[in-house]
Amino acid sequence: MADEFIRQQSIDDFHRAKNRARMHTLFDKLSWKNPDLLSLYEVTSIIKPKKETYLGMRTIEIDKIIGSEGRYRDFSSAFLPKREMLKARWTSVDQARLTDVVLPPISVFSLGGYYFVRDGNHRVSVARSMGVEFIDAEVVELDSEIRLEPGMTTKQLKQRVVEYERNAFIEQYKPSYLPMGEISFTTPGSYPEMVNHILVHKYYINQNIEGEISFEEAAKSWYRNVYAPIVRQIRTDNLLFYFPGNAEGDLYMWLVRRWDELKKNKANASIKEASQDLRKESAGGVISRWVSLIKDKISPS
Repeated sequence: MADEFIRQQSIDDFHRAKNRARMHTLFDKLSWKNPDLLSLYEVTSIIKPKKETYLGMRTIEIDKIIGSEGRYRDFSSAFLPKREMLKARWTSVDQARLTDVVLPPISVFSLGGYYFVRDGNHRVSVARSMGVEFIDAEVVELDSEIRLEPGMTTKQLKQRVVEYERNAFIEQYKPSYLPMGEISFTTPGSYPEMVNHILVHKYYINQNIEGEISFEEAAKSWYRNVYAPIVRQIRTDNLLFYFPGNAEGDLYMWLVRRWDELKKNKANASIKEASQDLRKESAGGVISRWVSLIKDKISPS
């Protein structure tokens, strides 16, 4: 009889948690927050941590668990169950709680001051639904200087990474010699790639002169002879219309890559040809890209 009571109690707990997940999701959407957990794979593909460090067993705050390695679609941002398919495993964990069975610690990645579950998603969910504040975890830290926060969307994360890379570029190179107000990107990794473009430009200039020019001189020349002419072509062909939501810097990067591809088959291919080729290829999807941009403006992503 006691076993049946505990089983029914765990089922009731699950349905209450699932109903709360539905309400949390609605509230998050109305508050313009991300209603889902963050995907560890997606976050690390944007941030690109440089190393990992094993920290061992720690007691961590459940409120700081904001994502999962593999089950991020199954739970709400508050780590409450969203799917009926979770019922069997969720209730078995809850029954262990109700009968004082000690479960093993969960396993997490620490990243940007928060945590992503590797193993133990259901244990986190049950604990969260019961108002538990702390949980024992085996922690592996991923190195990153990008701060995360609950409710963050992947779009906001990308913006934060781009801002970090821009600030890092400005701090390192002190580019008062470049019109930084005219150079902007929306894609993570673009500022480091821009530095590489400048260094390649510097290398070719140095092949034809004695001595070595400075990074500042190379950057000025790159902007004047490479970046600005390509941006003029972007404006002439109105490419931003075909790629709404992007910056001229993004189009510059894409055009350079397309230009390199064309030159493999035609050595004297021009940037104008690359621009027109990109415009022709993208014309068919311009409406869907504008629709996606509008949807993105009115809902978190």
